[in-house]
Amino acid sequence: MTDLQIRKMRFAFADYDVPFLWNETNPAFSSMANAVSFLAIAFEKMIGRMIAEAMPLITDPVVAAEAAAFVRQEGQHSMAHRQHAKGLIKSYPALKETLNQVIASFDDLTVNEPLKYRLAYTADLEATFTPVFKLMLDHDDTLFAPGDDRVASLFLWHFVEEVEHRSSALIIYDAVVGDPWYRLRVAPAIFKHVWSALRTAAAGFNKHVPLADRRVDALSMFGTYRRKQSLLQRLPFVGGASSGPFGSAFGHLPVCEQLTALLGIVRSQLPNHNPALENVPMLADEWFARYENGYDVTNWYTAAINQQA
Repeated sequence: MTDLQIRKMRFAFADYDVPFLWNETNPAFSSMANAVSFLAIAFEKMIGRMIAEAMPLITDPVVAAEAAAFVRQEGQHSMAHRQHAKGLIKSYPALKETLNQVIASFDDLTVNEPLKYRLAYTADLEATFTPVFKLMLDHDDTLFAPGDDRVASLFLWHFVEEVEHRSSALIIYDAVVGDPWYRLRVAPAIFKHVWSALRTAAAGFNKHVPLADRRVDALSMFGTYRRKQSLLQRLPFVGGASSGPFGSAFGHLPVCEQLTALLGIVRSQLPNHNPALENVPMLADEWFARYENGYDVTNWYTAAINQQA
């Protein structure tokens, strides 16, 4: 029987405006996280259809239970991110076009790629989440705490649950496909698609969200883009079309920890990778303990203050 819990969260995004720049101390991270929200909606839609297709092929009842819990957790994430995106679209209606473009890129995978590819896609991408989210959650004091508590709490919940089900996608892949080398072979194409979807979101932000509201070029999350634009801006008679100053979401974090996360991403793609052995962020254990004790995790940073008041 699976250990995964299905937690239904509501973050009151409809109660008042959802800021694009939800962490004013780190505009680059605000923009990146918003792009992740758009990606999550599209990716988790693909997962829902994929698991429905894979279920008849899963003969082990333990794996079937894991798959059912996994897709239910992802469904909850998708609903919450849709509410977040709806709040952004309320302020910037043209972002609906951007969201639809990101969703279409994953719908294309559902229609045109075989099940084993989509299972590999999910296993490969999910495998990167624990090292990446550990870096973020280990520095929640600068990345999340200074921001809008609803948005920050959405991402904290999503990220700790990704850590909780860090083995699920690989368990399902192994049960249905069972070829670790195929997962490695298709990894370059998979991450090319991931970056393309994030780039679509970031380009949409540049196009539809005024610079005054985002403060940075949303595409500056991509190192190759930053280098290219910097070069163009130095060339005479060429220049570069500026969408705002560049920003670094993680520039203030220790380089050694960023390298550890990068090595974790590389390790996660190896055929013998076991997500269960990954180091997990301390904040995840704290989050689960608070949730069990009835703490309002939808207002992670302000619930205790509100209760005292």
